Amino acid sequence: MNLLITLLTFILMEGATWIIHKYVMHGFLWFLHKDHHDHSNEGIFEKNDYFFVIFASPTIALMYFGSLEEFNYLFFIGLGIMLYGMAYFFVHDIFIHQRLRYFTNIKNPYFLALRRAHKQHHKHTGKEDGECFGFLYVPFKYFRMFFKNR
Repeated sequence: MNLLITLLTFILMEGATWIIHKYVMHGFLWFLHKDHHDHSNEGIFEKNDYFFVIFASPTIALMYFGSLEEFNYLFFIGLGIMLYGMAYFFVHDIFIHQRLRYFTNIKNPYFLALRRAHKQHHKHTGKEDGECFGFLYVPFKYFRMFFKNR
């Protein structure tokens, strides 16, 4: 049951990410997310990186309170969110934005489509008119773009 809770939470995080990205990050917290789109920062960190702390805080709380009573469901919800956050860091920051120069020659259709969808998201430098607000789900049209070029 705990594995199911963790897996279900991980899957549901994709929908939560889409909603948070579209309505919070491109909404009332745009002032934190803006430098991620217009590259106005000059250091290695962006204001956008504060979202790590914002999203990690409830995860830590869930895991802490869930561990007090022999690892109840709260812990496994927190674990699912944490695993999603780790996937987000590796895929978004390392693979897509190349904050660390690894995985530069990936030829996997899914990862290429994912990178293309994210580039479409970033072609909009303003807070409106965005697209592709999700993270791991890639609309099929980005796979077609990959297979057309083969």
